[in-house]
Amino acid sequence: MNTTVAVADWIKRLADDERMRDTVRLQGEATTSRQADVNRRNGQRLISELRAAVTRDVAAFRDQFPNDGARAVVVEPFGPDGGFVARKPAGAAVSLTVTPNLLAAALVCHFRFMLSDGLPPREDRFDVTFADSTADPPLMRHHGTGRVFATADALSEFLLVPVLTGRSR
Repeated sequence: MNTTVAVADWIKRLADDERMRDTVRLQGEATTSRQADVNRRNGQRLISELRAAVTRDVAAFRDQFPNDGARAVVVEPFGPDGGFVARKPAGAAVSLTVTPNLLAAALVCHFRFMLSDGLPPREDRFDVTFADSTADPPLMRHHGTGRVFATADALSEFLLVPVLTGRSR
């Protein structure tokens, strides 16, 4: 004996709505996955370009002041994802730590200004996000101000002025 039960129209509509939601969710997950892949590829390239620009700019600055230990800024690798630290020694000691967060498509930037009067150091933290990771080169945006940097060179200048001068913005 074969028993067929008629499905109510509201159940059919509900099932169709659920199928549509599943399709939209899967498309969203695929888009998110593709965007994360683009962020990883472009982000790693961007970090490498920024580190190279910072290293080049620090060397050029040091060359302007040969034998001046107070301006002997160094750049060192930091962390597993290509981050780095730029340090200026005594006098107006400053450090800048740039830590990539490729999943969040951001660079965490942390300035630390050592004060000579015995007070605790002044610190400034902000994020630089990938504003448009599909652009070539990827655009970067200062999260706090909205300022956009089109090149690693432009971001290098923005980041290094406080380190090289020993003064925050």
